[in-house]
Amino acid sequence: QVQLVESGGGLVQPGGSLRLSCAASGSIFSLNDMNWYRQAPGKERELVARITTGGTTNYSDSVKGRFTISRDNAKNTVYLQMNSLKPEDTAVYYCNALVRSSLSTYYVGNYWGKGTLVTVSS
Repeated sequence: QVQLVESGGGLVQPGGSLRLSCAASGSIFSLNDMNWYRQAPGKERELVARITTGGTTNYSDSVKGRFTISRDNAKNTVYLQMNSLKPEDTAVYYCNALVRSSLSTYYVGNYWGKGTLVTVSS
């Protein structure tokens, strides 16, 4: 139906940067709100950043000033630029999107990627 595939994770030193990408494909009429979540070992999944259809963004307090979410509607892709990374940013990062189906424009589904691992360690 709809697939979200994250990429860009890896191992980085504290203070370093990474850019995550999430590409959507499948039965897509349009992408609505898009989000990045993360889940650290032993912790609850949390919302990191959100970008609306109109481009409005919001961030969790823990990443404000360090992370930037953006989207390229022509490519059906959302990005998360992560700067000044800290060990506590270590987590699996998940892309989440509200998608209006091309099979029925009356239906909006909630989809998740499989995640990409970010490890911040010296």
